[in-house]
Amino acid sequence: MNAPKSVCVFCGHQPGADPAYMAAARAVGKALAEARVDLVYGGGHMGMMGAMADACLNAGGRAIGVIPNFLTRLEAAHKGLTEMILVEDMDVRKHRMFALSEAFIVLPGGFGTLDETFEAITLSQLQVHHKPLVVVNIQGFFDPLRAMVADTVGEGFASPEHGRLFQFVPGVSEAMTALGLRHTKAAQ
Repeated sequence: MNAPKSVCVFCGHQPGADPAYMAAARAVGKALAEARVDLVYGGGHMGMMGAMADACLNAGGRAIGVIPNFLTRLEAAHKGLTEMILVEDMDVRKHRMFALSEAFIVLPGGFGTLDETFEAITLSQLQVHHKPLVVVNIQGFFDPLRAMVADTVGEGFASPEHGRLFQFVPGVSEAMTALGLRHTKAAQ
């Protein structure tokens, strides 16, 4: 696998209850900048999304946001990105982020994060794309998802091969390694 030139990161627009989530978001932004890999994300300025974009930009990286017009009216858009792409709706947002990216990283987040993650996995399962997807299991946040995936495979609703279309890693450093990106020791 060649190292990606752009990575789409799915994560929360809230900071989450554990400070480790924000630390991981900042670490991903900084690590992508240091690896000279473009960050593609949902374009928000709050919570994990904003912290990640700011860390990327502060480290000299490129941050590309993709956001639906209606969210800009709610003043949720980051104003200082390298590039902001305005789209019609959430579905177009996902597909534009997917098209701009060569790999995916998933950090803790809410229902939008889960929606984006499952769509990326499903498109991989259907062989629409063959991009690596890494789920960063900060503080065990994704342990229930890992168990659900195992149950889905175990109960015959997905093949073992489909269960291997993505991987779980414990921290940011391992995510960078899984994607073949050079990095310094990132915060966990």
